[in-house]
Amino acid sequence: MNTALSDIERYLENWQAILRLQDWDIKLYPVDKEWRKTGDIKIDADDRTAVLLVNVYNPKRSNLEELIIHELLHLKLWGMDQMIDSLLGCVYGSDEQDQKREFAYTQFMTLLESTVNDLAKSFLSQGGEDKAISFGRVMKEVEQELS
Repeated sequence: MNTALSDIERYLENWQAILRLQDWDIKLYPVDKEWRKTGDIKIDADDRTAVLLVNVYNPKRSNLEELIIHELLHLKLWGMDQMIDSLLGCVYGSDEQDQKREFAYTQFMTLLESTVNDLAKSFLSQGGEDKAISFGRVMKEVEQELS
């Protein structure tokens, strides 16, 4: 993966405009140590600020632009994410050990992540510079199996 900060900043600026997120202040935070993720976004909705973390040390995905789009879509969907999380708390309570709550939460998070992935791939195919889809995790699995 190309991890040049100038490219990350350019992709962030471009996709922030495309996704109509210009009213957010987003700080790029390159992670240059071992980290289990390729990217993440931390959000303060009250201040409309976010920190976009990008693993530049050992990324798990191969397309930087796809990653930026993916994380910005999490920002775009943040309100719905929080609403569903609150609803789960109202219905199932706050006991994270409750199997019903855990089931509903896992189903929601799986659906959210797959939806964000699909949307990121769609946006990438329509407006991305690098239209190659990342096969990062599944390719590592294939390589491990064949080694």
